[in-house]
Amino acid sequence: MKLAVPKERREGETRVAATPESVKKFKGLGLDVAVETGAGAGARIPDADYEAAGATIAPDARSALADADIVLKVRGPDAGETALLKKGAVLAALLAPHTEKDAIQTLAGQGVTAFAMEFLPRISRAQAMDVLSSQANLAGYKAVIDAAALFGRAMPMMMTAAGTIAPARVLVMGVGVAGLQAIATAKRLGAIVSATDVRPATKEQVESLGGTFVAVMDEEFKNAQTAAGYAKPMSEEYQKKQAALTAETIKKQDIVITTALIPGRKAPILVTEEMIRTMKPGSIIIDLAAEAGGNTPLSKAGETVEVHGVTIVGTTNLPGRLPVDASSLYARNLFNFVSLLVDKKTGALTLDWNDEIVKGAAVAKDGELIVRS
Repeated sequence: MKLAVPKERREGETRVAATPESVKKFKGLGLDVAVETGAGAGARIPDADYEAAGATIAPDARSALADADIVLKVRGPDAGETALLKKGAVLAALLAPHTEKDAIQTLAGQGVTAFAMEFLPRISRAQAMDVLSSQANLAGYKAVIDAAALFGRAMPMMMTAAGTIAPARVLVMGVGVAGLQAIATAKRLGAIVSATDVRPATKEQVESLGGTFVAVMDEEFKNAQTAAGYAKPMSEEYQKKQAALTAETIKKQDIVITTALIPGRKAPILVTEEMIRTMKPGSIIIDLAAEAGGNTPLSKAGETVEVHGVTIVGTTNLPGRLPVDASSLYARNLFNFVSLLVDKKTGALTLDWNDEIVKGAAVAKDGELIVRS
């Protein structure tokens, strides 16, 4: 059975869906692996390393994808690649199912069984396959490093003969995987770190990393999380109190990192223009949600702008700016997922549609879209 890894064709995408390490593991499952020439160039992996791991180097996408039973990509295939996929092929990639439904419809029409890695269920058994977490972890780290590079001052406190330099103050808004890594990285760099989130359970996580949790700690907040770990809608009165506290906190910050995303919807506004006006000249905002509309109304996806003396960074695909590590983690995630789909003894595809991981990630099957309520 053939597994193909074509080159990524989206502008700015430096990651690759397989590494020599994962190629060896796929070979161990009995799969023949074809890698398109240059597929690993952005992640500093030469063709020779794939060959040494047992892969065949294909001269172009057509050769790589010809008769492929399994296709792995970082981002979804373009129209040209989709046309080369055979009926019944299995595709696993980040397919952006909320925004690229037409592309998934085309895959379904081609007879491809498509798995969107974004839709993996958040259960313990799927943690080793969780591409969103592995990539968000790197994004949180890179956000702080980029902020430090742009900031016109040092991050840690420094005591010198000429006087003391005060540490930078960093506020992280949204304490998911990216936010937690941002907190940890900013603390390592010596900043004074605070963080805010709508889920009460994150308070302990923030404090365990040495940060200060910022929230109106009333009874409503303490009961603002469901048993499943999701945030409950807050009253208008509470939202006003929290907004006032956030506005007062932001005035004192040097760097703000926002991470709030809602799948399938525009990112929520966390930092208003009025708040930005109150920030100190030279302050930095790194908006990890810029591609989804931004956590500030002034963010521009793919651009860095200066407004009211504040630099607002809307860099997209932050993991792709750490392509070596991002590709390594992503490739391991994909191997763990594909291992569910392949019989260990025969090396044949065996899709168990009763498995909640397989069922949860599928977006196209038997020529039809899989519609979720």
